[in-house]
Amino acid sequence: MSKPRVGVSACLLGQPVRYDGASRPHAWIREVLPHYAQILPFCPESEAGLETPRPAVRLVQLEGENVRILGVDNPELDVTTVLQQWVEQQPQYLQTLDALIFKSRSPSCGLATTPVFDEKGALLKPDSDGIFAAWVKSRYPNLVLFDDVRLEDRHGQALFLARLQKG
Repeated sequence: MSKPRVGVSACLLGQPVRYDGASRPHAWIREVLPHYAQILPFCPESEAGLETPRPAVRLVQLEGENVRILGVDNPELDVTTVLQQWVEQQPQYLQTLDALIFKSRSPSCGLATTPVFDEKGALLKPDSDGIFAAWVKSRYPNLVLFDDVRLEDRHGQALFLARLQKG
């Protein structure tokens, strides 16, 4: 029997794809999960063509508009369209997966952990989804979705493996 296929935010696997050129390796994902699943790394920002390192971005609710992904230091930097175009090309990839593990607080991958700010930088909502996570949740309701924070303890790890094996 083949192992379930799990897409994992590449930074959690130790790949230096974050905006600052760093990674956020997660020991359990790197050392234990491969015994139970086939790991397939992904990174929306780098796969969409954004360079590494790159300016930090965040979710910003513009007045009368949808949430945008704008530069933290340069609000004129808007990467929303390039990321949305990448997201919309992912159905073929997602249909091959049994689960996804996202990086928390990411403007693309955060899973109910990403803050949304207003145009002046004030926090509007602390627990939104990143653009890719929100899109996946809305279109693939049966896909097992977790983030690195939920996999920090044995309970979360056991829950993930049980849901993964249940299929």
